[in-house]
Amino acid sequence: MTSGIRFDHVSVAYGGTTVLDTLDLTVEPGEVMALLGPSGSGKTTALRAVAGFVRPVSGRVFIGDRDVTDLPPHRRGIGMVVQQYALFPHLRVEDNVAFGLKAQKAPKAQIPGRVAEALEMTGMAAYAKRYPRELSGGQQQRVAIARALAIRPKVLLLDEPLSALDAQLRSGMLAELARLHRELPDVSILYVTHDQVEALTLADRIAVMDKARLQDCGTPQDLYRRPRTEFTASFVGNANLLPVTVAAAGPDVVTFAGQDLKVASGEALPGATATLCVRPHLVGLGEGPNALRGQVAEVQWRGATHRLYVDVDGHRVKADLRELRLPPALGEEVTVHFAPEDAVLLAAGVTDG
Repeated sequence: MTSGIRFDHVSVAYGGTTVLDTLDLTVEPGEVMALLGPSGSGKTTALRAVAGFVRPVSGRVFIGDRDVTDLPPHRRGIGMVVQQYALFPHLRVEDNVAFGLKAQKAPKAQIPGRVAEALEMTGMAAYAKRYPRELSGGQQQRVAIARALAIRPKVLLLDEPLSALDAQLRSGMLAELARLHRELPDVSILYVTHDQVEALTLADRIAVMDKARLQDCGTPQDLYRRPRTEFTASFVGNANLLPVTVAAAGPDVVTFAGQDLKVASGEALPGATATLCVRPHLVGLGEGPNALRGQVAEVQWRGATHRLYVDVDGHRVKADLRELRLPPALGEEVTVHFAPEDAVLLAAGVTDG
């Protein structure tokens, strides 16, 4: 069976409430696709539809070129890792990893070698004889991943796999998952998360979900640098979203707070209302192009950076600046600026793809 996942107009409903609405999405063979969105956006439902744990009310699910919509989970050839590990506490690590192989009735002679291979791949070979209670949270998650990999799946489903870990462990596991992806170039991975850092770090592409629908899809760089919707701009990274009016001169001039700003050309029509997206780290302090004058409303120290909130005609503009030796005082008048090429014009009313 080839890898890859395809959702063909997939909808899922519970008791008349639609929780996944007409999802069309393809995960290419060997690709890591992150499903990113807030709670209730439909991302976990989409993953469960691939796993076979929920039945679509319409549409079809394909793994590779095979329609698996009507197949039970154990016949889909998938590996799955959930946030709470789901290890058997009475089984040693090696027996937990062997569980899926035994369930698939793999030849007994092959099981020890496959278990050893999966444990080696996840850095857990030295812990084969331990019980889950003797492992840290990060180690337990590695065992769960080893169990999923032992069956040599074509598709790996990861449902918030790092959410139960602390920040330091999460960072280490992100690096391990990135390494595993490099070692398993033929495995398609569907990764559900609400954490934008995880999505930006791991994914080849990100599918942004909200209100049961796919809102946007693209590479992390495209979604961050050139978002198409306000929701994408605010959920993938942090953004200044400023209400503007497109000048009659054309889409490369907009009006905000009573002054004209130059921006990269957009698709909005002259005279139309739109939203200007500027990432906070691209906003500088002092004079420059597209200068905006206002009062400092808040200063946050964030270690390597300061975040300034500047009130410009009733709108708060965020600027993330390299740590300042003498940050401005609250109420002080300052000027912030941004380059035209760093601004993205979002047409009003664009909400999905």
